[in-house]
Amino acid sequence: MNIFYEEDGSFKVGNIMTDNTTSLQVENLHGKRCKIKAANVMLRFEQPGLSEFMTQAELAANDIDLDFLWEACPPEEFAFEELAQDYYGHKPTPIEAAGALIRLHGSPMHFYKKGKGRYKAAPADALKAALASVEKKRIQAELQARYTDELTQFKLPAEFADKLKAILYQPDRNTLEVKALEAACAATHLSIAHLLEKCGALPSSHDFHLNKFLFENFPRGTGFPDVTVEEHPELPKATVNAFSIDDAATTEIDDAFSIETLANGNRRIGIHIAAPALGIAPGSEIDAIAAQRMSTVYMPGDKITMLPDNVVQAFTLCADKVCPALSLYVEVNEALEIVNSESRIERLHIAANLRHDTLEPLFNDESVAARQFDFSYGPELELLWDFANKLEAGRGKSSDNNQQQVDYTFTIENERVTIGHRLRGSPIDKVVSELMILANSSWGKLLDDNGVAGLYRTQNNGKVKMSTVAAPHQGLGVAHYAWSSSPLRRYVDLVNQRQIMSVLRGEEPSYTKNDTALFAILRDFDTAYTTYNEFQRNMERYWCLRWLQQENISQVNVTVLRENLVKFVDIPLVGRISALPETEANTQVALEIVSVDLLDLNFEARPVAVAAIEG
Repeated sequence: MNIFYEEDGSFKVGNIMTDNTTSLQVENLHGKRCKIKAANVMLRFEQPGLSEFMTQAELAANDIDLDFLWEACPPEEFAFEELAQDYYGHKPTPIEAAGALIRLHGSPMHFYKKGKGRYKAAPADALKAALASVEKKRIQAELQARYTDELTQFKLPAEFADKLKAILYQPDRNTLEVKALEAACAATHLSIAHLLEKCGALPSSHDFHLNKFLFENFPRGTGFPDVTVEEHPELPKATVNAFSIDDAATTEIDDAFSIETLANGNRRIGIHIAAPALGIAPGSEIDAIAAQRMSTVYMPGDKITMLPDNVVQAFTLCADKVCPALSLYVEVNEALEIVNSESRIERLHIAANLRHDTLEPLFNDESVAARQFDFSYGPELELLWDFANKLEAGRGKSSDNNQQQVDYTFTIENERVTIGHRLRGSPIDKVVSELMILANSSWGKLLDDNGVAGLYRTQNNGKVKMSTVAAPHQGLGVAHYAWSSSPLRRYVDLVNQRQIMSVLRGEEPSYTKNDTALFAILRDFDTAYTTYNEFQRNMERYWCLRWLQQENISQVNVTVLRENLVKFVDIPLVGRISALPETEANTQVALEIVSVDLLDLNFEARPVAVAAIEG
């Protein structure tokens, strides 16, 4: 006697060796003997043989009209033999009964399994929904296959056009587009970005990186809503005329300087900072914009300002205007020692905006060494230069340390990049930086001495961090350091300016110590500032790689930093050279540029020659 039984969700046939009523010993088609439960036996039959039975049963199952079988089902639960009899119109043969069971079991959308050999027809609505789902999946599978086929032929499917940013910068692996793209990437051995570039979807490698940053950090765009600057009280007018020193592209002019001779022969040096806190109240619409952005974003050739243009124009220290300012005045004697200082909220006239490109040819290392200051604002800059050196020495710093570091500038015109460089610590840099350190440290001390909360930059054991508690900045050599000199460009400076003004006016500060809002500002600023700086570094790296292509650079000199990490001699580009043999640090190596990848922001190079170790 043979049996047709169910085991592990599938149907099998076997020959009975021993029948123990509740269990059977059977030998299957392959001669293997096993023990099965009697409850799992669906049919017993004599003929045909085991292999013929399974073949004929499957043929019988395939011949059954599935829709008709479903329509023939009773509304209640039924056994498969009962349905087979109704379907065939006679007592079914073992092969017909097995065929019906196979068909029922293989159609879970039409028939719900209720037990061994027992089923119930799916309700019409449920069946309709299930069939629609299957059809949808079939259509989706065909669509995904078409997407993959087109992508592997480097053709962009039309459906991708309005989804490119999400596909590139926030891919959802559950979508057909991303599934197809990943399959095409696997087939072509290309990354998503490189494959889409070959499909013509990335016409600009620059925009690829810029749009990624904007997608993640400015999802609603970089524009501003229309805002109105609040009126501020009339301020006393300073008697001095001030001048600023900035890069040619600077529009947010935060700081300016003035000098006047006092009756006692001493000089009074003024450090004047733009005062947007006068017109941006905490919680106002403009404040919300600044608090969301936290800082101006810089990149070679462009920037995204923290504040709307009309707000910037209302407070920037532009030439030939009388502007509101927060001023620090320090009185110095003949030895340039500070003998007195005070802070004021005032209006002052900005006489000139000096720009680096026109000032540096006149005010530089050579001119100060020769004491040549016979140019407009030369006498003022001579005094500021000497005072800056005095301040630097007072902090325990040496200008020799700066001269070993190079600062780079990027100028972008008509898609061409020019990379300039100069030694850090040039006279312009020193004058501006030392006076800003003086202002930030003085106002940080002012807040701390008056018990008013502020946001400080601190450094201990080489680690720089933001803090709501005043602490030394060891790297600068100052006891207090609160960013306050760039309120048009950094939100923490705007916050600190509010606090400073509250002290000068004798008013309650906007933020109290242990204010949760202050901690939130610190956290959000740290996050945004880190993100913006990383983006700026990436875009500088991008333009360095563009410069290599633009200038057709095939060979460059690099300096080994450590192991296989090298730094280019002429541009601020760092990378790893896998083919570089073990080489001591500070060794100069000549590299042949093999390839440049503007999407991955990387390059491939191999060493050509190794120079002697440089001291």
